[in-house]
Amino acid sequence: MTSKPTIAPLATLTPASNTRTWLSSPHPNLPIVATACSDRSVRVYSLNSFNLVSNITGGHKRSVRSVAWKPDSGTSATGESVLATGSFDASAGIWRRWEGNSGKVNKSEDNEVDFTKDGGGDEDDEWRFAVVLDGHESEIKSLAFSPTSPLLATCSRDKSVWIWEELEDDNFETVAVLQEHEGDVKCVCWHPSEELLASSSYDDNIRLWREDIDDWGCCAVLAGHGGTVWWVEFEGATRPGLKATTEQQQRLLELREASGPRLASCSDDLSIRVWRRIPRDRPNGAPQTGPRMPSIIKTNTIEEEWVPEAALPQHHERAIYSVSWSRTTGLLVSAGSDGKIIVYKEQWAADNASTQIETTDGPKEIAKTEWVVMAEVENAHDVFEINHVCWAKRSDAGRRSDDEEIIISTGDDGEVRVWTLENFS
Repeated sequence: MTSKPTIAPLATLTPASNTRTWLSSPHPNLPIVATACSDRSVRVYSLNSFNLVSNITGGHKRSVRSVAWKPDSGTSATGESVLATGSFDASAGIWRRWEGNSGKVNKSEDNEVDFTKDGGGDEDDEWRFAVVLDGHESEIKSLAFSPTSPLLATCSRDKSVWIWEELEDDNFETVAVLQEHEGDVKCVCWHPSEELLASSSYDDNIRLWREDIDDWGCCAVLAGHGGTVWWVEFEGATRPGLKATTEQQQRLLELREASGPRLASCSDDLSIRVWRRIPRDRPNGAPQTGPRMPSIIKTNTIEEEWVPEAALPQHHERAIYSVSWSRTTGLLVSAGSDGKIIVYKEQWAADNASTQIETTDGPKEIAKTEWVVMAEVENAHDVFEINHVCWAKRSDAGRRSDDEEIIISTGDDGEVRVWTLENFS
């Protein structure tokens, strides 16, 4: 008899913060995770030992609300890690650490970075506060580096989204200030393979942005949530999970390939939605042919159509603050005000059910899918709210395979907890 998958506690990162923790961001290449804390610090923990390796302080005057790693950070043992921080003081900071010179980084016999030895977090000078980015009028809620270009996006309670371009010598230039949201902007995230930015807001909407000639503009508005949209996240450029065994299933997977990565969102309305793009005849991002229009004239060259593809089972009882795609399995995990962590799996609908949809090539009969709750845990941070949840590669001595993942949750109790998904294959 096969056991049901469960979410099991693995570790609590130590020492915990004495104040609320907002968000944890796993490093893209190294076994560490950075946590934004209300005490104006960023804590960096080892995912090998689950202990503190750095305590970054001195850059902000109020709580650090969000952190994000530059995607190509620390690509070798002597590479540089770059971390962006967003604060309630309305500024964003850029921090740099040269991994090869860090006293916290040790090399193993095969010359790989080893974080099993703990530094205790006593030496703050290993991180250099390189840049402060000012411009927002109120607290920064979220920030994200683009994986495809030298761009950083920030969003704020002032209802705006800013896009910054990284130049040489620690200089950043403002390239766009986007002000079409009608409420606090809660989250920004970039498409994994295009210069396409998503933002979500207190106004219950999601907006998608891309550059049109010389100016950034809104290319789609995703409406349908009935409350604040707290978080949005694109799935990865490669989409694991479903395998086709019928012609209808193959048609669905081909349509998804043409549409590109989907977008997941979560809201105060207790729902999680998955959105997909309707492909166009001219591929997104393809160069425009013919004479270039003056940028003062608005065109529809960047308009896109996005539709709700699925609504996940409604198992949360209060606001959902965070949802995250697994780049390895295609699973989704969510968490929020009710203290639950829930993992969802997409599967083919029972009885080989299908539906007909309109595409640029005419109507197509495709197989249907459904999302099911795979596992959940209640009171994951005791009586406290969970502000953020995400997947990360497992790196501790107990890992069972190279591609095994862990779930990292960050809560109002000041703790960052690590979980494994058991009995899943």
